[in-house]
Amino acid sequence: MCYNAYNSYTSEVAVRSTHSMVISMRLPAASGKRLKRMANRHGWTPSDASARLVEEGLRRSEFGFIDFRDSPAGRQAYLQGSSLAIWEVMLLVDSYRKDVSAVAGHLKWPQAKVQAAVNYAAAFPEEINEAIADNETTDFEALKRMLPLAVEFVPRKTAKNRHAQASSR
Repeated sequence: MCYNAYNSYTSEVAVRSTHSMVISMRLPAASGKRLKRMANRHGWTPSDASARLVEEGLRRSEFGFIDFRDSPAGRQAYLQGSSLAIWEVMLLVDSYRKDVSAVAGHLKWPQAKVQAAVNYAAAFPEEINEAIADNETTDFEALKRMLPLAVEFVPRKTAKNRHAQASSR
């Protein structure tokens, strides 16, 4: 399920705008054009796009294994080399009662990678909590509108369980 966890980040920027700082920079013309294309694609101003990219770059440099990607619901923080957004990893961490090593075993990842998600979530709890809350209010029909090819997975009893039930009769 995709979610725009980046909404809380944009709200933070708007709230803090009274404490903002103007920094001027020169970009090569080709980079400026690419920045404008990105801004247009997302409905941002080039200045907003620049601020977001700088913020993302700072977060990447401050937190190991963190990356930002576009998703059907907007930009989100992800763990590098995975398809999981940070908030999704935190759902697992919560389901394993905060046992980072158990989550690492479940995902077959190094423990440091799961710890990176925990560290990021601790630094940006509003972003992660908002994403989790939004996920809890989203049903399959809303997901299908975002991802038309989505198919609901309904687990069936495995052949082994069916065989065990049949032989116990």
